Amino acid sequence: MHTINIKGKLVELTDPIAMGILNITPDSFFDGGKYQLQKDIEERCEQILIEGAKVIDIGAYSSRPGAIHISEEEEVQRLTQALTWIRKRHPDAILSVDTFRASVSELVVNDFEVDIINDISGGMMDDRMFEMIGRLGVPYVLMHMQGTPQNMQQNPVYNNLIGDISLFFAEQLKKLRAYGAKDIILDLGFGFGKTLEHNYELLRELNQFDLFDLPMLVGVSRKSMIYRLLDVVPKEALNGTTALNTVALLNGADILRVHDVKEAVECINLVRQLKKA
Repeated sequence: MHTINIKGKLVELTDPIAMGILNITPDSFFDGGKYQLQKDIEERCEQILIEGAKVIDIGAYSSRPGAIHISEEEEVQRLTQALTWIRKRHPDAILSVDTFRASVSELVVNDFEVDIINDISGGMMDDRMFEMIGRLGVPYVLMHMQGTPQNMQQNPVYNNLIGDISLFFAEQLKKLRAYGAKDIILDLGFGFGKTLEHNYELLRELNQFDLFDLPMLVGVSRKSMIYRLLDVVPKEALNGTTALNTVALLNGADILRVHDVKEAVECINLVRQLKKA
């Protein structure tokens, strides 16, 4: 059984949990621009919590393929405003911030008591990140990405997909732990420098990464690996998302990062019963 330490309290992952996505970006691939005003942000947080997510994951930097790179100042401005509203309304909610910048991590943890840092780059886009995580002592999502959001989907190539990503995790975990980081969650980075075939191989072989004995986060919600294969648009990809979330849970996922919390929690409950039978 995996656990993560949130401000001194152990959160058990005996059963998988849902992490609800709150994008405060104007250009995210599915809901960009939808959550900019205080009312909309607060209502989205209410929805995420009421529908049963344990964590709200807040992103101020769009990481969709080809996304515009924004400055640290702009990322901080977006986060500061949103977190002020969220913490006032939900002082006890478990918050995760999606950032690859060490200084942004420091600010949101110290000023807004953010609980988790979710780094799409796995420490590769800011060489101060691992030291900062060790100092802050918060759980950290270590994600694999080949390249950057600006170029990751141009021509992703691997010698051995499972082996290459396993080696990446092994090397990054060694560095992280040298700085004293303890609560580490792995994310294979579906859609981040992977072809369609790569994504499905990773989902099929998810339990290969059990060797690290760490919680596994899976984020496939409404991504192109679903909507392109089914020849639909992201807003029509909920059914496909539910199907792949079910596969992820059967293959050992501990956390589902999703846009649609209610459906993900239903998935978790059904798979829990299935595994009891």
